[in-house]
Amino acid sequence: MTWKPYYRGDGERRNTPLADPPPWRTFPRTPQHRQYQPPPGLVDAVNTALHLRRPLLVSGPAGSGKSTVIEQVAHELNLGPVLRWHITSRSSLTEALYRYDALGRIHAQSLRAAMTHGPAGRAGRGRSRDDIAPFLQLGPLGTALLPAERPRALLIDEIDKSDLDLPSDLLEVLERGEFEIPELVRYRRPRVLVRRWDSDEEHAVERGCVRCTQFPFILLTSNGERDFSPAFLRRCIRYTMPPLTAELLHGIVQAHFDDVPDGSEDLVETFAERVATGEHLAIDQLLNAVALLTGDQAPRQDQYEELRALILRELSRV
Repeated sequence: MTWKPYYRGDGERRNTPLADPPPWRTFPRTPQHRQYQPPPGLVDAVNTALHLRRPLLVSGPAGSGKSTVIEQVAHELNLGPVLRWHITSRSSLTEALYRYDALGRIHAQSLRAAMTHGPAGRAGRGRSRDDIAPFLQLGPLGTALLPAERPRALLIDEIDKSDLDLPSDLLEVLERGEFEIPELVRYRRPRVLVRRWDSDEEHAVERGCVRCTQFPFILLTSNGERDFSPAFLRRCIRYTMPPLTAELLHGIVQAHFDDVPDGSEDLVETFAERVATGEHLAIDQLLNAVALLTGDQAPRQDQYEELRALILRELSRV
């Protein structure tokens, strides 16, 4: 059987059935903890970071599988759902710790004042006083630092894309394992229930201070696009992803496919050769190529070359 496209470009309506997606593209997304194959040395680096309660900084090219290990660690150690903080040039430490909707609170206060002095009159006077809790939410880092019996797993993805000051801003929080919410430090009530980042559950914050009892497992990833200060690096366990060899790639393909389809060997070997010559390719490109270009429904030779070039296009070029 040859590969048949769904869309034909002729404007005709058809109830064409779609094939099942690859396992890594099913939704809701399912963790790939069983499929992940840690490269040599990464297991030791993870255990070192866990034992010493230090963040783990993993460096390597984009698409090399740096962030996937945290799903496996969280699953094996029962650390709960992974918290995620994706870094951009606009990211700040405050937003990772907590979010405060000041404008929403001001609007709510204005509505209450209007109800109190408006037509409702007395009906509004007996209502509840101003409450800051609905306008506060912990961020991913703030949630990871909540006191708990088991540490949480936190991914800080692409830390090298941050503003120059962000890694330095992180140092005190990572060292002390605690932070303050200034809006609660000066709030009239000493105890406020604040929502977590990953759920509607609330946690009581006393006098504006969040203090961890189990330091979270923190994985920071870097594409190697910038250098970090010695002060930041000495607080991390560091690991660099090894080159993507054919042997390593064969293991990854075998882990993602129950039955490795015929034709995958050539794709893996060619992929490894291109990476060795300095081309920038990602592992998920290889998996996509194996899923589409191999097996019983693989396209014929005239389509095969076009589709392979489409899927395995070098990432550093537009």
